[in-house]
Amino acid sequence: MAEQSTLDYYRYRIRRDIGGTLAWFAANWRERRWFRYGSILVGLAIAGLLAAWALLARDLPDVETLLEYETPLPTVVRGGDGEIVHSYARERRVQLQYVDFPTQLIEAYLAAEDKTFFSHGGVDLSGTANAVFDYASKMGSGERAVGGSTITQQVAKNILLGDEYSVTRKLKEMILARRIEDTLSKREILELYLNEIPLGRRSFGVQAASRAYFDKDVGDLDLHEMAFLAILPKAPERYGRERFRDMAIERRNFVLDQMVANDFVTAAAANAAKAQDLGLVQQREERSADAGYFLEEVRRQLIDKFGENAEDGPNSVYAGGLWVRTSLDLELQDAARDALRAQLLSYQGNRGFSGPIATLNPDNGDLIGQLRSSNLSINYEDWRVGVVTEGGSSPKIGLTGGETYSLLGAPGSLNIGDVVAAQQAAGGYRLRTVPEVSGAFLAQNPQTGRILAMQGGFDSRLGSFNRATQALRQPGSTIKPFVYATGLDHGLTPASEIPDQTYCFYQGANLGEKCFRNFGGGGGGVHTMRWGLEQSRNLMTVHIAMDAGMPNVIKTFENMNIGSYDPYPAFALGAGDTTVEKMVNAYSALVNWGRLNQPSVIDYVQDRRGKVIWRSDTRDCTGCNMAEWDGQPMPRFGAKGRQAMDARTAFQTVHMLEGVVTRGTAVRLRSLDMPLFGKTGTTTGPTNAWFVGGSPQIVAGMYVGFDQPRNLGGWVQGGNTAAPIFKRFVEASKDRWEGDEFIAPAGVRMVRIDRRTGKRVFDGIPSDDPKAAVIWEAFKPDTEPPRSTRQDQIAAKRNEILEMIRRGRAAEQRTVSAATPRIETQTDFVEEQGGIY
Repeated sequence: MAEQSTLDYYRYRIRRDIGGTLAWFAANWRERRWFRYGSILVGLAIAGLLAAWALLARDLPDVETLLEYETPLPTVVRGGDGEIVHSYARERRVQLQYVDFPTQLIEAYLAAEDKTFFSHGGVDLSGTANAVFDYASKMGSGERAVGGSTITQQVAKNILLGDEYSVTRKLKEMILARRIEDTLSKREILELYLNEIPLGRRSFGVQAASRAYFDKDVGDLDLHEMAFLAILPKAPERYGRERFRDMAIERRNFVLDQMVANDFVTAAAANAAKAQDLGLVQQREERSADAGYFLEEVRRQLIDKFGENAEDGPNSVYAGGLWVRTSLDLELQDAARDALRAQLLSYQGNRGFSGPIATLNPDNGDLIGQLRSSNLSINYEDWRVGVVTEGGSSPKIGLTGGETYSLLGAPGSLNIGDVVAAQQAAGGYRLRTVPEVSGAFLAQNPQTGRILAMQGGFDSRLGSFNRATQALRQPGSTIKPFVYATGLDHGLTPASEIPDQTYCFYQGANLGEKCFRNFGGGGGGVHTMRWGLEQSRNLMTVHIAMDAGMPNVIKTFENMNIGSYDPYPAFALGAGDTTVEKMVNAYSALVNWGRLNQPSVIDYVQDRRGKVIWRSDTRDCTGCNMAEWDGQPMPRFGAKGRQAMDARTAFQTVHMLEGVVTRGTAVRLRSLDMPLFGKTGTTTGPTNAWFVGGSPQIVAGMYVGFDQPRNLGGWVQGGNTAAPIFKRFVEASKDRWEGDEFIAPAGVRMVRIDRRTGKRVFDGIPSDDPKAAVIWEAFKPDTEPPRSTRQDQIAAKRNEILEMIRRGRAAEQRTVSAATPRIETQTDFVEEQGGIY
């Protein structure tokens, strides 16, 4: 009963007070005009504020996203040994946890930016009032007013809003700051701030800035260095410059005084810090291995898989913070780069200046500025890339640093705007010639397909076109082993006798008859398949291809992923385009008993937390993750790759290719004194010089040629132009070559034969003499040749005499036909003077 009376009393008071208020308001509204007008204005102001608030808050970002926000991070690349070799970054960024930031560094930022951070609710009213006053005083002057933003407001601006300079942005920032304070803890807000704040020198966050300005981690900073980093949010692109050094010191000392005032440090510590110089290091490029072509190929593949920027997905290359393990072997990469460069420079020789690297347009303004933005450079000895700024009899060269020097040894053909390479010399810089001829080199592990080294030209800084993976070139005679392998699969053996004689066939009414010949002419007689491959005989190759069937040869090319061509005999001599990468991978399959792997530059990719999100080796290892051993044999991975060729055929081909190094067209490699196989190649013109080969552990391929194919010179052959690159490569990395023999797979029989006749022998012993008459040869079961007889020896001698007679007659015919015009067919483009061998 008492409770009911109390409720009635309060209801009565409320009705009375509200009624009295309304009566008072109504009376004043009727009797006082100023009250009526004032009430209207107040109502309109409140409505306007509510409308403005609704308008500003309507499309604001959801602060809940900050709970799962990921700092955009660069991708870090490691080599095959796990060491960091590069990073893909447009900005310097490193993400740390709150506990990783030194306490004094946090206090320096609080003293400089927001000393009431731990007590306000997102907005500092006194700071905001000061900002409003400053904005009003500078209105119309063009000067930017002080921000007055708290650390929470800066987080809202940097992550959610952007850096638009307007009153509405500031109001939105204040609304979001209040919401952020309700969503995140103070420590979480500080962590976001210290990882995201832009601090100049392309660095975001204090760890990246610490590296950029002092080449230190934040945990190694001294007090004066922490105070300097704390001044950067006010003017990140100013305080790091030498001409603003005094201003930076003054501002740094102010921050130290504020730290003392807030009891963060003692006065003595602050004074000691003030006595220190800034101690800034020069801006430097990010550390990177000199493997530009390899790293660019990695970047291309990552972008294809994960996207380039943050909007492409959470694991993008330039924001996802990926950790990438590659197959790059720095020792082999350096050896490959130096070997290819040495041969290109050797070919260039004394040919003189071959033209500028590029040409800039003087009408577009500052030439040195254009050069700087072109990103052209070179990393060879102490050469530098510059632009011709003055011509005539006293030309000058401008370098990217802005300095200008006299250009010595410049030809009269140079024009203003030409970009050239030069080397410092007495009196200025002397012109140097980047070889016009180019080429490519690629080395691979044949058992796994992992690419160990890649050089796609003289220097990737001069252009990103990767000739190892992108240049389509005719492989010449390096294609022949796969023609011979097709013959082995269709009844031939390494000891089979093949005619080294002209092969002609009718191509139709329009093209007429086509006849093939050997490189340099000659031919005749019958020889073993081994001899034909070792000496790279065109006619024997065509005979093998036509006997085995060109459709079968083309199928072999396709199975080995070399290329897809029409079934014309010219393609058996290397007329079809392919790449160095494909040829090396196909040769690797020969070493790998016919199993073809997918070539790879990336082993696996981890996200920012270390989880593997992609790997190149997708084989399953059943039982590898058992909690306990079950007593069974150790789990093993299955075979890698696909079986593209009979393992026995592959070994027979490799065994013959060892003879190419021992006594054939690559004999100059014999001095390396280790088991090697390989094949040279020279295409029509000659326009390309090739070598592909290696050991059981490393297979490498290379070519030399102009980007727009033209004649390299009649003396050029694969044996004297490409094989020396491989020799330099091996000599520079000799400790990586194990010297193991090539191992035969099951089903191969090693039989002693006469090397010249291919007949089986029983009384001779193979020796290390490269010219030994008796050798070991590889055969499939039941294909071994019969024993040599006296009659065979007589027949061989007769054939030798007949061959000498044929050569004499051929020489007479060439003398007579030298003055006779040659009528070429559409297929003659692969059999011009010089031929393919």
